[in-house]
Amino acid sequence: MKVSKIAYKPVGMALGVAGGLAAGALFKQTWKVLGHEGDAPDATDEDRSWREVLLAAMLQGAIFAVVKAAVDRAGATGVRSLTGTWPG
Repeated sequence: MKVSKIAYKPVGMALGVAGGLAAGALFKQTWKVLGHEGDAPDATDEDRSWREVLLAAMLQGAIFAVVKAAVDRAGATGVRSLTGTWPG
């Protein structure tokens, strides 16, 4: 295993936590903008419709995937800028 890949692990983990927090906040704001009051429904929320539960899950998944990809890519390009080596 490359040394740069091993050295990047803690950086990647920290960026993952920060990205997860940012994605959660972005999802909450997006959910509010779409006109939904309160928190997004859980899959087992009896008072919410299938449509609302699945829409929330789809939107949350898309936001988390995009934020994760952006954070991972930015971290890798930042490491390459600093070290001259791609961490993967």
